[in-house]
Amino acid sequence: MRFGARHGRSCLIGEGCYLDVQDASAGEFSEDPMEVLERWSAFREWARSQDLAEGLPYQDLDLTCPVPAPGQIFAIGLNYRDHAVESSMEIPDNPMVFTKYPSSLTGPRDDIHLVPGSCDWEVEMVAVIGERARNVSEDEASQVIAGLTVGQDVSERELQLQGKNPQFNLGKSHRTFAPLGPCVVTLDEFDNPWDLDIRCELNNVVVQEARTSQLLNGVPALVSYISGVCELRPGDLVFTGTPSGVGLGRTPPQYLEAGDVLVSTIDGIGSLVNRCV
Repeated sequence: MRFGARHGRSCLIGEGCYLDVQDASAGEFSEDPMEVLERWSAFREWARSQDLAEGLPYQDLDLTCPVPAPGQIFAIGLNYRDHAVESSMEIPDNPMVFTKYPSSLTGPRDDIHLVPGSCDWEVEMVAVIGERARNVSEDEASQVIAGLTVGQDVSERELQLQGKNPQFNLGKSHRTFAPLGPCVVTLDEFDNPWDLDIRCELNNVVVQEARTSQLLNGVPALVSYISGVCELRPGDLVFTGTPSGVGLGRTPPQYLEAGDVLVSTIDGIGSLVNRCV
């Protein structure tokens, strides 16, 4: 199942067509994606009975952020070995968890508003939580994940890294610094949801590419680890880390400029296309 938002309204997405959730369910399920995620198990049961052949056509530009107002956004640093090496940082013993604030979220086709400094790209696979979860095991983690989507963890490196008190959270939370989408894809849609091609293109040049199986801490491990401290709730997001190829790791470093176009893709999910302004 592919779940998203068309002009902010909950929808099921098929090949070039969509079903408006509120209309198709005669009001049983809300137009608000966050309210649908609160009833995820019941929604999935209903969605299985729907015929997407009866859907209406849509354009990619119609799709908006599929999870527009999460309560919590967790992010993981240094979770690909090659990215830790290019960043000249040691691989942490435990997952390196920080946050992005929800006000940084934007849609799959929205502009990224650059700020003064050194703005960098980081394509990431994002897990969307679909059930309340506390102290779940790795084996149980898949049961509380609504699905996977694509995220860009745009980062202003000077605020993030410089000085005696680096500000990971703030450096990654400027307005529009978290493009997300184009939809949430349930785990059963993949042959192996933990081994997907992930890549980022900058102005039609591939700058990052890896397999998500290269994550040092896989998604089930991350969900288990975080839920051992914080209660996870429907709609919460886990940005799982970025592979090597970011601008910071280049010689000389390369950063985003107005007019640049980022295309962030995970096979089986889709692409974000974001212009920098």
